[in-house]
Order: sequence, then structure tokens, then C-alpha cells
Amino acid sequence: MTTKDNIIDSVLYSYTSASHVMEEENRVLKETVNKLKEELDRLQQPPLMVCEVNEVLGERAVIRIPNGNQFFVTSNAELKLSAGDSVLCDQKNLNILKKIDTSKRFNVEKFVIMEKPKVPWEMIGGLQEQENEIREVIELPLKKPELFRKVGITPPKGILLYGPPGTGKTLLAKAVAASTDSTFIEVVGSELVQKFIGEGAKLVKEIFELARNKAPSIVFIDELDSLAATRLEVGTSGEREANRTFMQLLAEIDGFKSLDNVKIIGATNRKEILDPAILRPGRLDRLIEVPNPSRKGRQEIFGIHTKAMSLRKDVDIDILMGKMDSFSGAEVRAVCTEAGYFAIRQDRTRVCMADFLKAIIKVKKEEEKKESYMNMFG
Repeated sequence: MTTKDNIIDSVLYSYTSASHVMEEENRVLKETVNKLKEELDRLQQPPLMVCEVNEVLGERAVIRIPNGNQFFVTSNAELKLSAGDSVLCDQKNLNILKKIDTSKRFNVEKFVIMEKPKVPWEMIGGLQEQENEIREVIELPLKKPELFRKVGITPPKGILLYGPPGTGKTLLAKAVAASTDSTFIEVVGSELVQKFIGEGAKLVKEIFELARNKAPSIVFIDELDSLAATRLEVGTSGEREANRTFMQLLAEIDGFKSLDNVKIIGATNRKEILDPAILRPGRLDRLIEVPNPSRKGRQEIFGIHTKAMSLRKDVDIDILMGKMDSFSGAEVRAVCTEAGYFAIRQDRTRVCMADFLKAIIKVKKEEEKKESYMNMFG
């Protein structure tokens, strides 16, 4: 092969390589442009609205949009819609475009505290009467259901614990859950009233479904007054949403699905504002008052919380009980904790009388601060 042929071959090879590189670059650029066009088209698409089907009438349907308004719109027979379904609609004409499944929309366990408590009855002091009542209404039907079948009566569905803060209402509920080996599902009433229309009612439904799946279980609703306060005929949209959530709670208690081994315990500091509908027989049948403990009760509570503490011989329980007059169980516990801190600060392992006296003064001052703050809004 001549030198001229070698030069031609080299030029052709270089041209071919450059051509392949340009073709590859062109292909990559086209793919990039197409992807950018697809992304741009996706971003320009108008968002769809999630609505709920209230009623289906042939090729038309009544839907409810998130703000609560209802519209009579065009449906699609192929979607096979039924009342209660969630659908996607275009925002301009509200035509139903697609049916969606919202059964797993809520991760209900994010809204509740679910546990298996290990609180023995021995950890509760000064509430013997209340303990007997709650064991009779909640524990007995879960442990001996055949007894009620033989007698021919239906056990109560739930109870209401009412009284001042810090008297042991939550502790009683946890203790009965522990004694029956039940799943304890704790809910705060204010958390059930969500800010979006219909969300609170769905959450209540999901909570009771969870309770049935985890049965035997106890649904403990704290601050029940924030959810079940006396209903008003006229109110704000927020109050109407709270009423819808409350109605769903009543429906779950009375509903078609049996509660079986699910028991309900409500707790409130303001029984006087509760709606009579929640207190009537067949719902929260037994109303149990949990007051501040008596002197004997305070002494029992004091003994429970000082059982593991090292006390000096100068600790006079009678004097301490007199100075803790009208204290709640939670405040008695706080006194024991603060007394322990006073000893720790002086590098001591034994708690003396002076520690308890200083702790009582500190707890009283904290309580006075709270009362003065609340009186600002009285």
C-alpha cells in the first residue's frame, strides 16, 4: 500500500470516528430535550382535586369537595362508583376522571400511643373504690365473658373517669389494660379534630378498626371534653367539624360493627360540659369520679413513691401528710421526686425531713404560679 493510500485510510478512519461521536452526542442531546419536554408538560398539567362521592345517580353523581360544598357532576359508568368512594376530579368542570383507593391514607399509629402497659394495681394508692368499679366494668367482661352470657346481660361498652388533673385517671386505665393483657391505645381528644373537613371522622374510624384488629384492647380518650362538648346549633366551621368527628365516635360505639373485646375509657377534667349523648346508657355507661386523695390515700401514694428511697429516721409522715393537705396524687409524687433532688444536690443518698419540707414548698409555689397564670384569663 502506498503512502497516499495510508493517508486516505487515516483520514477516512478519523472522519468515521468523529461521525460516530457526533451521532452519540446528538442522540444524548435528543434524549435530554425529550425528557425536559416531558417534565415541562408534567409541570404544566393542572392539579386534580380529591373528592368524595356522596351518591351515584346513573351517569351522574353527587360529590363533596374538600371545603364541604356538594356538586352534581358527570360520572363514568366504567369506574363503578359507589357512595363513600374517593375520586379525582378536574378543578374546572369537576368531571370525575379516576377512582382512587384511600384505605391506607392514614397511618393511624402516628396519631395514637399504642403499648402494652405493665402498671400493676399495687402502683395505685388511695383509689380502692375506683379500682373496684373499673375492674368490675372493664376487667371482668374481658376475663370472664361467659359469665355475662350465662346471666344474659350485655357488659358495658365503656366508662368515664372524671375529676381534677393529676388524680390518677390515666394510671387506672393503664392498670386495667395491664391486668387484662390488653393493647392500650391512647388518644388525645383534641388530636381527633383535624383541620381538614372529614379527616377527624376518618381518623376515629381508623382508630376503632385498629382496636378491633388488636383486640382485646382498650381505647383511652384523654381530654374527652375537647371532642364531646355540648353541641351548638350554630357555630363556626371548626365547631361543625368537631361535631362531625363526635358523631363518628358515637357511630363507632353504637355502630353495626360490634366492639366485642374493645372497651372505651374516656377521661376529662370538665364533666359538666360534656354532651348528654356520650353519657347516656349504652355508651359510656359508668361514670366514675376520681377525686383528690384523702389523707389515707395520700399516705398510700407517699408510701408507693418512697418505697425505693432511703429515708432518714427524722422523716415524720404525719407532719408531711398535714402539710400536703389537698395535694393530688401527681403532686405527692412530685414532692418525693423533688426531695430526692435536694438530697442529690448535697451529695447525699438518704433523704431527710428537711428535703421533703423544701420539696412541699417548691411544689406549692409551682401550683400557685399556674393558678395565677390561669386567673389572668378568668
